Amino acid sequence: MTVGLETEIAKRVLDVTIVMFDDGLSSTAVMPTEIFHSAGSLWNALNGEAEHPAFRVHTVSIGGAPVRTPYGFAMTPDGPLEAVEHSDIVIIPTSGLDLDLKLIQHSAMLPWLRRLYMRGAYVVGVCMGAAYLAAAGLLDGRLATTHWAASADMAARFPKVRWHPELFMTEDQRVLCSGGVGASIDISLYLVEKFCGHDVAVQTAKALLLPMPRLMQSGYAVLPVSRAHDDAPIRRVEAYLQENFRADVSVQALADIALMGERTFARRFKAATGRLPAAYVQALRIEAAKTMLEHEIASVSVVCEAIGYSDIGFFRALFKRMTGMTPGQYRSQFASIAVRGHAPPALHATFSKAMLGAC
Repeated sequence: MTVGLETEIAKRVLDVTIVMFDDGLSSTAVMPTEIFHSAGSLWNALNGEAEHPAFRVHTVSIGGAPVRTPYGFAMTPDGPLEAVEHSDIVIIPTSGLDLDLKLIQHSAMLPWLRRLYMRGAYVVGVCMGAAYLAAAGLLDGRLATTHWAASADMAARFPKVRWHPELFMTEDQRVLCSGGVGASIDISLYLVEKFCGHDVAVQTAKALLLPMPRLMQSGYAVLPVSRAHDDAPIRRVEAYLQENFRADVSVQALADIALMGERTFARRFKAATGRLPAAYVQALRIEAAKTMLEHEIASVSVVCEAIGYSDIGFFRALFKRMTGMTPGQYRSQFASIAVRGHAPPALHATFSKAMLGAC
């Protein structure tokens, strides 16, 4: 069932159902809504490309009633959860600290949750939302996580669950959990990558300036190396540089390709591309480095040499100046699941106590 669903994204849009609760923290429902809505769409729209939505998002509540957050923010769902008979992904957010009361108030959801899981849905418990998965019996004997502050209570309530609060995310047989409020972002992007591939997940993250913390926008955007122009000799030089950016090429050699004098060439190149030749090569090299960091397990020194630099200190400084991140930080933000490689196939878990958000 898992393999079949993971390949279906190539054929159809997947349905995502996001439950909303009274007294729940809105971000644990709203952020997944925005991420799944954006996948395949927002990045494309920002770049003037055709949109290919990957998910169809439906928000629900018990009975379809509006919900209100602890701080008075009201949200109206699309409809009642009772009307949903099938969904590919179900997101259960956090619902408040009084778990005894909340489990009673929302007990009608549990058979519905079991039913959708039996029909093939991936079910996700965000932060203390994992309690509903456990109460429905979906976590018995399975690996799970939750907010670290709730872990002792969860272990006492649900002793059949293999609780590991040190893990940021867990996945075990279509049942997923995340550690804290902020992890609603990570678990959503994880699922985008799982079903849409690494490139779409990175595009979604960059379009939304995710994941947190956001230090600078530059590290999240793929900026065009050159602006559009019609200078044919300069376009010829650009094509040459895109094939040979790793090599040390003099301005005179580039001017010869353009059949111009060196000064004329430098002036024409800057006017056409918006960059001097040396800055243009730097931009090409940094974009190549970003691609390697996302897709390959090569060390930073190997990446440095592969793109044409011998001084790793210079490369690190240039990379941070142009992206706002060190190469290591960029890899930790945007590397594929395979490159991160923190867990065996049965469990993709990100270890990060520092990233456990407050619930």
